[in-house]
Amino acid sequence: MTALNRVPSLLTRAGTASALTLAAVGGTLVVPGMASEADAATVATKALKVAASKKGAPYQWGAAGPRRFDCSGLTLYSFKRAGKKLPRTAQAQYNKTKHISASNRRSGDLVFFHSGSNVYHVGIYAGKGKIWHSPKTGDVVKLSKIWSKSVWYGRVA
Repeated sequence: MTALNRVPSLLTRAGTASALTLAAVGGTLVVPGMASEADAATVATKALKVAASKKGAPYQWGAAGPRRFDCSGLTLYSFKRAGKKLPRTAQAQYNKTKHISASNRRSGDLVFFHSGSNVYHVGIYAGKGKIWHSPKTGDVVKLSKIWSKSVWYGRVA
């Protein structure tokens, strides 16, 4: 019996009233053995909020927070605070993520800027064609429009 097939029996054991109460208060039904997309979305949302909270933090090559960041340092720090571990460099982060299309991107996904097959920059997708990122020496963590068509998207699993 799969976890999905157990849902009706779990509801029966919990009772209809309990299930309705759970739904009314916005609760979540936990099915053993099932990971939800909501869990991944929650991590991504938390990481996005962490990155946004670092607005104005200065860029420093090789820095991974909490007060200074380079691009991959910001994404590493943000996802670590959200409960997920990422590798240190933008290329390694790209290699570790689930690659997705632009049409499937969601807020909290990673945006990788590339030249040919080499990833040179990363940010966190904020929606509406914008990313939170730490751009370059002399600049600060900020929200920017995606400026290139040479981007790939990755979802942290």
